[in-house]
Amino acid sequence: MQVATTTDYKALCETLQLENLQLKQQLDQLKKMIFGSKHERFIPSTVNDPQLALDIQAESSASCSIVEAKRVSYIKTNVTVEQKPLTHPGRMKLPESLRREEIIIEPTGDITGCKKMGEEITEVLEYNPGELYVKQYKRFKYAKPDNSGVLIGELPARPIEKAMAGAGLLAQIVIDKYADHLPLYRQMQRFERSGIKLSYSTLTDWVSGTCKLIAPLFDALKAEVLQSNYLHADETPIKVMDKDKKGETHRGYYWVYQNSINKIVFFDYQEGRGRDGPIEILQNFRGHLQTDGYNVYDFFDKQTGITLIHCMAHARRMFNEALENDEARAAYAMQQIQRLYAIERNCKEQNLSFDEIKTVRQLESVPILLSLDKWMKEQYVHVTPKSTIGKALAYSIERWEKLSRYTENGMLNIDNNPVENSIRPVALGRKNYLFAGSHEAARRSGMLYSLLGTCKMHSIEPYTWLKNVLEKIATHPINKVRELLPHRWCK
Repeated sequence: MQVATTTDYKALCETLQLENLQLKQQLDQLKKMIFGSKHERFIPSTVNDPQLALDIQAESSASCSIVEAKRVSYIKTNVTVEQKPLTHPGRMKLPESLRREEIIIEPTGDITGCKKMGEEITEVLEYNPGELYVKQYKRFKYAKPDNSGVLIGELPARPIEKAMAGAGLLAQIVIDKYADHLPLYRQMQRFERSGIKLSYSTLTDWVSGTCKLIAPLFDALKAEVLQSNYLHADETPIKVMDKDKKGETHRGYYWVYQNSINKIVFFDYQEGRGRDGPIEILQNFRGHLQTDGYNVYDFFDKQTGITLIHCMAHARRMFNEALENDEARAAYAMQQIQRLYAIERNCKEQNLSFDEIKTVRQLESVPILLSLDKWMKEQYVHVTPKSTIGKALAYSIERWEKLSRYTENGMLNIDNNPVENSIRPVALGRKNYLFAGSHEAARRSGMLYSLLGTCKMHSIEPYTWLKNVLEKIATHPINKVRELLPHRWCK
């Protein structure tokens, strides 16, 4: 019989303590996800540790005092943040494009002999529920002389042949679901309140027909996005009904590619999260590809002509999650990252060119990045690798070169937030309609998310654009379909 030694008990105790720490951290993270605030705003503490404050005018060296870690001095770059006074915008002016209903109000007293000296105008914003109406085409028929035939007016082209829905109704159904996240069954209920009973299959057929009509437009957008020399990439899940999986849904993915310079976005639906999808889509791509740390994208770092860069927001998020585990180290890292974002904010406010942004980054951001890289490597040996702070440090240290590459070109972003903003409508939508009815329906949804997302990036009113496109596209030359893309569209 083998007798356990004191050393064995000590090793077991250390293992259990580490496991207990990990479980506590996971529990804290789950509690925060369920009950805590979702924002990641970081306000440095200045009460107990002045080093955690974001004091731009501090002394020219930055240091971090931590138990069991030596004091290290780093190069400090001053960053000036201009404080602009806040001014109240006053009452919102109502757009001139809105129809005005003029109501004249005369004084109740006798105005005989009075001279009009002016008027006071008060505007009240009102609303009438959306109106369903009928376009009735009357085509007169004429008999030709000598009964040689009949003349009748020609019907204008309809978006979907033989469908009773006009371009405006089709556009509204699509916008309600994919921009305002109103599922089709709720739209059915609203139509029924207006006295129109439409079946669910009718609505799905109309959405499908609309997608078939604008498919060439989607292909043109896809080609234009993939011709870019700078893309953001990210992926998000979507539940899909699958006839081969009874009683459960399939977990598909939208792989999203965005050009934040030209403000265009493309959603590609794939049935899985493997690398086959992006490899096929990006086989001819050349340029900068910005992603999170998902290892599928590591494949592109080895491809000729592609420069892979990572997202500083993801690195920052891991330090934010480590605040409860090791506040001193996590807060110091977040403070330094906050300084990097202050530089980016100044560049944006000053509307600098790409060349000017690169110059500012080389002078101000690069020293901070080099200093933080050195500090993280020195601190990593003093933390438990499997702790939250250990994972945060390891994540950034492993990817620091790619996290710092944004300083090499002024057109690059410090993070991948632009594409994450484009993904938000999908997250809101799936909370309402829960799942796509099939893989084909998920692909159609990706088509609409792409075009409507591009509308949003250019501040184009989506209903006006889609209605106009549906009125034109049936007779529009296929070789000029790019003219109808949101960023090229003219009414």
